[in-house]
This record gives sequence, C-alpha cells and structure tokens, in this order.
Amino acid sequence: MMSRKLVAAADKFTKEQAEQIRSTAEECGFTAFLYQKEEEAIPELKDAEVLFCRTANLPKYAPDLRWCASTNAGVESLLVPGALPNEQCVLTNSAGAYGVTISEHILMMTLCLLRKMPEYQAMIREKYYTLDYLSQRSIHGSRITFMGTGDIGSTTAKIMKAMGAAKIVGLSKSGRRRSDAYDVCDKIDQAGKYLPDTDILILSLPSTPETKGALSRERIACLPKNAIVVNVGRGVTVDQQALMDALNEEKIAGAALDVVTPEPLPKGDPLWDAKNLLLTPHCAGNLALGYTTQRVVDLFLDNFRKYAAGEPMHNIVERSIGY
Repeated sequence: MMSRKLVAAADKFTKEQAEQIRSTAEECGFTAFLYQKEEEAIPELKDAEVLFCRTANLPKYAPDLRWCASTNAGVESLLVPGALPNEQCVLTNSAGAYGVTISEHILMMTLCLLRKMPEYQAMIREKYYTLDYLSQRSIHGSRITFMGTGDIGSTTAKIMKAMGAAKIVGLSKSGRRRSDAYDVCDKIDQAGKYLPDTDILILSLPSTPETKGALSRERIACLPKNAIVVNVGRGVTVDQQALMDALNEEKIAGAALDVVTPEPLPKGDPLWDAKNLLLTPHCAGNLALGYTTQRVVDLFLDNFRKYAAGEPMHNIVERSIGY
C-alpha cells in the first residue's frame, strides 16, 4: 500500500528538527519529503496529503491537499480565494510560537524610545559627547494599552507587569480576559475610553477586514502627547498617514513599526523620514530565534499526531474571521 505523503518546505529547520519531522511522519504511517527551497518541493506536491510551509506559494500545486500547516501565526495570504486547492483543506497556523521573540522585540523598541536611544545614536555619529543627559522614561509606572491580547500581547503584558507598569489594558475583539497580566480587558470598539490615558500603545493585531485601520486617525488623536506606539502585527491595522502626521507634528512622542504598508517600503516613501520613528523590516517574528523554530516544529508535530490519529487538532484557522 502506498504511504501517505507529507511535504515540508522551510529553510530554517535544523538537521535535528528535520529528523524529528521525518521520524514522526514514519511513526504515523507517512513518508516525509523535506526541502529547504520551495521550488524543489513542487514536483512532490501533486499527491501530497499534508503540507508544512512558510508561504502561500505551494498549496496550489497540491490538488489533493487535506491539511496545510503554516509556520506563521498570520495566514492572510493563505486566505485569499484560490490560495488553498480545495474547500476540504484544513488550515492551521503557528500561533503560540512567537510570543517570546516578538515580546523581546517590543521591549527592545519600547526601551529605545523611552530611553532616547535614537538621540544618543545621533550624538555618537556626530562624535559628540555630553554629560547633559536627556530626560528619560520607564516602563515602570507607565500606563500600557494592548490592542491584541493573544500570545504576543499576553506574553509582553506579563513581562511589562513584572517591570512595574502602573496599569495594563487589553483590548480585543471579544474583550475576553486571556491573562491576569491585564488590569482591565475590554472590546477594541471601546478603545476611545482608554487611549487618552495611555503612555505606551502596543498593537499585535492580525490582518482581517475588522482590524484594518484599527488605529485610525480619530484614535491617534485621542493619545496624549507623551504616548509612543509600537506595531508588530500588520501594517494595515494602522492609518499610516495619520500616524506619520502625528509624529511630524509632535502630537505623540514616538513610534516603532516592524510592519508597514506596503512591504517592502519604497525608497521614496515619506515614512522613512518621519520624526521619532524607529523602523525594522518585519523581523520581530521570523524564525531566526532557535526557540521559535523549535516551538513551531513542536506545535506542528503535536498536531500531526492528532491528525494521523483522527483526533481534533489545535490552531485551526476559521477562514471566515481570518485566524
């Protein structure tokens, strides 16, 4: 009898992780085909049952696919009509793997803004040294609002609470409390009540029709002048022009964006020159951190055993809501 087929295409897996995938597949009655380059995987997809991949380039080559497992937490590219080869194909994501790496990125960028790192770097570039220190701020005593309270938001909230944040508000679609780190939880549509008392606003929202423009011009206008904004979710969740205007007019104190619209940002885009803005190239949640890669593999293999045994899987994406 022909073995069932698993195809995995991801360039960040170690030899040990590849062997984990291969041996687990064999235990479950599958044959695993692993590739670092996506184009090398295409010939094997014509009769693949399961695909473990990083981008939306491959599923269309697998007409009989029954399960597409994404290494990413955000899967909007796989929700585009036609991205998956058939209606029966189950889609899962890797939500729960990125809290550590993205929370560290959030902390890094937040502290850079609070501790005036861009200004100090400018001084050093000019070979200028002074003992007249710039005024600095701290996470300790800050009022922090999270738009997005999943794994990323909750992991970061716990760390910031331990660092002495004065108040932590969590805003989400449901308003449900997901962690004791939040002092208050509410629905995102109630954001206007909390933004005027926010020192640090952190966004980790997925890209869905409902989250597009969640940080609107009106909501940016609610922020106090000392507020900083950090976005590690998706660029479309922020009114980018409104944020740029607020920065250039010094209506807020600063921003750090790991995600923008479009990506990559064109060289001539005015966002590059916005005041008090830190930009990073969508690197907060990639697979560069060893812990993250192993966590992605572990989540997949746990799900794979469930799939092979006919048991309910975790991290199934509800296509109608996008996550």
